Amino acid sequence: MAYQIEQKLVIGIASSALFDLTESHRIYTVGGEEEYRKYQEQNINVILGRGVAFPFIRRFLNINKRFARQAPVEVVLFSRNSPETGLRVMNSIAHYGLDISRAAFVTGKSPYSYLPAFNASLFLSANEEDVRIALANKYPAGLVLPSRIEDDENDEELRVAFDFDGVIADDEAETVFKRHNDVDEFHAHETKFAATPHQPGPLADLFRKLSLMQRLEERALRRDASYQKILRIAIITARNAPSHERVVTTLKSWGVSASETFFLGGMDKSRVLAVFKPHIFFDDQLSHLTSAGGTIPMVHVPFGVANQRGAAPT
Repeated sequence: MAYQIEQKLVIGIASSALFDLTESHRIYTVGGEEEYRKYQEQNINVILGRGVAFPFIRRFLNINKRFARQAPVEVVLFSRNSPETGLRVMNSIAHYGLDISRAAFVTGKSPYSYLPAFNASLFLSANEEDVRIALANKYPAGLVLPSRIEDDENDEELRVAFDFDGVIADDEAETVFKRHNDVDEFHAHETKFAATPHQPGPLADLFRKLSLMQRLEERALRRDASYQKILRIAIITARNAPSHERVVTTLKSWGVSASETFFLGGMDKSRVLAVFKPHIFFDDQLSHLTSAGGTIPMVHVPFGVANQRGAAPT
């Protein structure tokens, strides 16, 4: 029996994150809504190119192929289009064989208010305003940044990387650093509260549910020693000892873990990202969202104190 949507890990995605809408956006900006409508109708059967989040979404949906009976994940399209102008997007989804059947077309409005109706643990969009509005209303969201698209069809693994503070956990630690502008004060604070878990951050629910997907894979491996896992989760944080202990405390209190965890002590994150090669990386600081060649899909989570002036380096 398939999971009810309340039990699924649901990701909401805007067409701007899933597909390359560069030309569509240009038409809308130059010609307005009516020209945009005509353009989409005239090109209804022209398949859209893959967007930054496409490789991630394609592999994410493959979890259901591994666990067809449970079908534990789902992707829902959230679109500012009308159903009429959204037909090209739906045609493109069908062309690529993506198992996306649910959609919300809100005709020019931001779709963020419908995220809880679909039990979404994440909303991905290339529209910064929509992402910021969603986060301001305490809904999980991330801004997909431009990058080159690389999608190796032979690579079935799904690799997801997260920053910790301001993404998985709240921004308490970053607030302490910003207040004192002192790494020693930051470490002293985190050492003092090492046994106290952080409060959840905007993507805590996503991280927890991905961890549950890992447990499904572990059970499958126990049943069948030949089973090949497809999901790897990494935490890549600028923290180091002694502030690492509170990260461990927090994850343990939630009953979750990552496949790999890196405490970099301020080292350039791109050095680890180049090896791990995630299909998506979430961070709350734009300064950390860089990669050699611009080939790693980056998502900015503009949450908390790190997105105010004088951002903390953690």
